[in-house]
Amino acid sequence: MSPRLPSRAPLTRPKARDPKARARIRSICVYCGSSSRGPKSHREAAIRFGQRLAAAGVELVYGGGHVGLMGLMADAALSAGGRVTGVIPEDLIKAEVGHGRVTRLVVTKSMHARKMAMFKRSDAFVVLPGGPGTLDEFFEVLTWRQLRFHDKPIILVESAGYWRSLLELIDWIIRNGYARASFRRLFKVVESVDDVLPALRAAPRPRLRARPKRL
Repeated sequence: MSPRLPSRAPLTRPKARDPKARARIRSICVYCGSSSRGPKSHREAAIRFGQRLAAAGVELVYGGGHVGLMGLMADAALSAGGRVTGVIPEDLIKAEVGHGRVTRLVVTKSMHARKMAMFKRSDAFVVLPGGPGTLDEFFEVLTWRQLRFHDKPIILVESAGYWRSLLELIDWIIRNGYARASFRRLFKVVESVDDVLPALRAAPRPRLRARPKRL
């Protein structure tokens, strides 16, 4: 009589991700201006958003400066007991614009290394009013999403119509055939910083594995 072979365990397939699963947001990268010369409402919104993040237990990841909207936001988050990670190139540290009181300050060799470090540390991206640097950061992370290097949520805060012309430009690009209509769905627009966290809680959980090595 031949020996009885042990029965094999049934093959199991990995569970498919639930398309209705919501994003889990533990840290948010915020792009915003390094100037305080803008409208008072923008400064108030930056402060309020820093407070909101601290109250929600969400870590703020930002450009590491103590000036402008970014400095006001970081100070507000810290004063409210929040965790703040600043990421800044060493050249800006030498220019003495680095924030000295953040929870953690990451100093990088270059601007690109700074963007990569912010990307890796964040579950979502939020854009407040800002200038050319803010636009550069917004379009870069947006293009990375378009290329399917990630699908982390991106929120544009339309504070008092500040980004209206930008949105019109994006629509103009689409109408002229240089981007697909689906480009507009790569980010969400909200009217106030108070709408950001609810929008992120309702966002689908990212299904792509971020591939920073390809960036």
